Order: sequence, then structure tokens, then C-alpha cells
Amino acid sequence: MMRSGVNDKLILASNEIHLWSVAPHKIQQPELLQAYSQLLSPAETTKQQRFRFEKDRHSALITRAFIRDLLSHYADVRPADWQFAKGEKNKPEIVNPPLPLRFNISHTDNLIICAVMLHDDIGCDVENTQRSSDVLSIAKYSFSDIEVDDLLAQPIAQQASRFFDYWTLKESYIKAWGLGLSIPLKDFSFTLPGFHQPEHLHCIDDITLSFAAHRVDDANIWRNWLFYPNTIHRVAMSVRATSNNQHTEYKMRFFNTTPLVNITETVTFKPDTK
Repeated sequence: MMRSGVNDKLILASNEIHLWSVAPHKIQQPELLQAYSQLLSPAETTKQQRFRFEKDRHSALITRAFIRDLLSHYADVRPADWQFAKGEKNKPEIVNPPLPLRFNISHTDNLIICAVMLHDDIGCDVENTQRSSDVLSIAKYSFSDIEVDDLLAQPIAQQASRFFDYWTLKESYIKAWGLGLSIPLKDFSFTLPGFHQPEHLHCIDDITLSFAAHRVDDANIWRNWLFYPNTIHRVAMSVRATSNNQHTEYKMRFFNTTPLVNITETVTFKPDTK
């Protein structure tokens, strides 16, 4: 049974982040997909239909329904009524938001995520760690010297996992800025605690950010997290904190959803203490 998407209201504190996820391959019901298509704006429908392959059209449809539905849990706005535009940094923004909601979305094979908070710029990234990649070649081209040295110091069997730690963090940082690859990936570095085999539902927050001498930024205003939601996917989040949040402890809540049908709050990730 489908719901309106506006009944189960969620409250966001200024120091709270909600991370949502949906598994698009599990949503195949024709009546539900038809309901999703009715939520999209004409421009979104045109863009969604441009994808050549059905799998990509399906993922794009779920993505748009996902973001519209989850936003309606925070305000009295129907999923179909949200309007979006590119902001000054070319990042999608809500037009005339009823709340100062900030969000960022990412997708990979079989998983779409969206991070939501108030006020602060936020970026998120999800990657399938089992995809075939020449991680060392990519790292030598894209990572800072600090990150490459750490990657090469890992046992060969662990290098791919470490690569995705760095890759998702770097993606979440540039997505929080909303400037894409106009920020060279070598201009900033993450330093992580010693490697261990990642465990399901663990979180790493002991992450240090630093910058090349010519990059103007302040590491003290950034907060970064790595999440291990399962044995396949890696998730990272980055927040560029405003003055009100620079010295606060963030609270996290995690939700799985089937848009227009249900949401489930998941268990909290355990901090990594190893």
C-alpha cells in the first residue's frame, strides 16, 4: 500500500545528519514505478528517458522519486511539489525551501544514498568496492603523495579496500563544495588510522584533512566519516561546518526506504576503536 510521503515527519537538529539509502534493483513493481514517474517534473522525465539502457533509466527514476519522497518527511510538501535548481556552485538546491535543508546524493550499483542536514554544505559518496579497477594507476594520477605512500604501504590484498577509503572521502569533499573536479584531487589529503579489515556496520571518524600550500581552505571546519554498510559498498560523508557547528558533536541517524511505501531506521554504526 502506497502512502503520501508526508505523514511520518522527522525532525532535524542543527547538529544532526540523516543518511538515507535505497536499493533500486529491489523495486520492480509496475504500479510503484508508475507512481514514481508521476512525481518527476517534465525536465526530469526528459533527462531520465535520455539514458540508453533500461538499467540506467530505472536507476534515474528511483533516484528522483527517492529524493522527493525523503524530503517530504521534513516538511509539509508533497513529493511531486519540490522544485530544484542549480545553485551558485552548480550544485542542486531546493527552490524556496520551507526549511534550510541541505542534501547530497550519490549512487553506485544496487545502492543510492542521500545525506541530509540543516544549513551546512554536505557531500556524500558511495562506491562498489568490488568493481574492477586499476586502483594503483588511478591513485598515482589522482591522490596526493601522502595518500599514495599510505596505499603502497598496505599489503597487496588490502590496497583496493584502502583505495576506496580515500576515493569516497575525496569525492565527498569536492561534492560538499559543489565545485567538482575544478578542485584538483591532489590538492588535499586525508590521513586515516592504521588499516584493518573493514567490518560490517563500522564507522571511522578519526580522519585528518590537510591541504597543499597553495590551496586556501581550513581543515578545522571540516568533519569527515567513513561507513562500511555491508561487505560490498563504501560510504563517505564530508561536512563544511558553519561557525555554529564547528565545535559540536554531530548526531547520526540512518534510514532505509522504499519511496512512497515505507522507511526503516537502521542500527547505528559502531565507531572503529582498533
